[in-house]
Amino acid sequence: MQNLFECKVKYEKIDEQSGKEKKVSETYLIDAVSFTEAESRIYKEMESMIRGEFIVTNIRKANYTEIFENEEGDIWYKSKISFASVDEKSGKEKKVSNQILVLASDMKDAFEKIHQGMGGMTVDFDINAISESPILDFFPYFKGEEVNEEIPAHLKPIANVEQEVETSEPEFENE
Repeated sequence: MQNLFECKVKYEKIDEQSGKEKKVSETYLIDAVSFTEAESRIYKEMESMIRGEFIVTNIRKANYTEIFENEEGDIWYKSKISFASVDEKSGKEKKVSNQILVLASDMKDAFEKIHQGMGGMTVDFDINAISESPILDFFPYFKGEEVNEEIPAHLKPIANVEQEVETSEPEFENE
């Protein structure tokens, strides 16, 4: 399960229309283990994107149950879906609501992407709302590729150690 945090970053950028500097506050979504890690990761990401000074003004937990990314999309849409669920103890039906974040090119595309992403659900669901989110970008914990860090020189890979143990002769002490 992802721990998602919305981080607000404030900085000055040049307005494309007037050419003057203006203060902006932008929201980014970070996948992190804790608030501390979210702050560390947003600073690291922003350092590579923003020239000059910036400040993280707010970090809060986000409650998205699903995130549907789309390479052709450029706007993050927040959607509320609901479906009926049966309580196992009481046997009563209750309505469950979830928040979904979807990257799409427009609202119609967001609607379609939600249906595609939720197509595997065994229960019917309703899309109660779709609205444009203030989120500009999402920084997942892993971007799909394995992190392949080099092993420090003073450590051996476990496969090498296991191989050495298998090929070495057992030593017995005579008492």
